[in-house]
Amino acid sequence: MSTSAHDDGKLEALRRLCGGPRDGALLRVSLANAYLARAQAAEAVTELRHALDFDPDYSVAWKLLAKTLEQTDASGARDAYRAGIAAATRRGDKQAVKEMTVFVRRLEKSA
Repeated sequence: MSTSAHDDGKLEALRRLCGGPRDGALLRVSLANAYLARAQAAEAVTELRHALDFDPDYSVAWKLLAKTLEQTDASGARDAYRAGIAAATRRGDKQAVKEMTVFVRRLEKSA
């Protein structure tokens, strides 16, 4: 099985889980990562927003959303980092707060 066929199979397997009992923030972040591996950023953004619908305080989803948006929407990326920092603060995820603070400052300096 080629890498491309393997990736297609993985993506389809993840898609089939959407809407079922295993659907949730982690599944949607996994699906977003699969899309990013295929350079499908718009689809990844959609899945990350779904992940945040499931868990608005999921700092991993916020960080990946902001990182993905950096490519096309600097303002949206800054907003996502800020929301992610707030979410990580609520969760007590100090490392995520530090990382996203560094990233948002870099974006603000380049703006």
